[in-house]
Amino acid sequence: MSLRAFGLAAAFVALMPVAAWAHGPTRQKYIDTIEINAPADKVWAVVGNFSDMSWNPMFAKTEAKGGNDVGATRDLISGSGSKIVQKLVKYDATKMALQYEVMEIDVKLLPVSGYESWLTVTPDGSKSKVEWKGKFYRAFVNNDPPPELNDDAALAAVTIEYRKGLEALKAKIEGGK
Repeated sequence: MSLRAFGLAAAFVALMPVAAWAHGPTRQKYIDTIEINAPADKVWAVVGNFSDMSWNPMFAKTEAKGGNDVGATRDLISGSGSKIVQKLVKYDATKMALQYEVMEIDVKLLPVSGYESWLTVTPDGSKSKVEWKGKFYRAFVNNDPPPELNDDAALAAVTIEYRKGLEALKAKIEGGK
């Protein structure tokens, strides 16, 4: 190795920690599950209806276009009027699974960006398991985010949404509402 090549390699290695420090947000992942005392087809009838997310207490209203066709959209509107626009990316009724991505979001409602999510229903005898998983970035994509838009805030908000949503789904299906 020439002295010049060695010098360039040494400079590259010396700058690696600075490059890593300058990196923006890290993609976050979160998975939550719940067991529901109902057959999978009954649970999928609720979860698999992309046009209706009324089971999630975070939203007061759902406005949808396109049904369960890939490319369908839904506007989820909170009680305060904040809105999230989602697009259906994959839908498989046989596997009882769907995937959607967020197209627009009010970061006051959910402080995330680059958000995609999967909902899956799995039979477990006479019961079902629902898995809700997501991948996302914090809402503030540059370095040094304010506390309400940092990684911890994003993860906390998604954790609350998934837990409350799954608990409400369970109550709706088991309560027969």
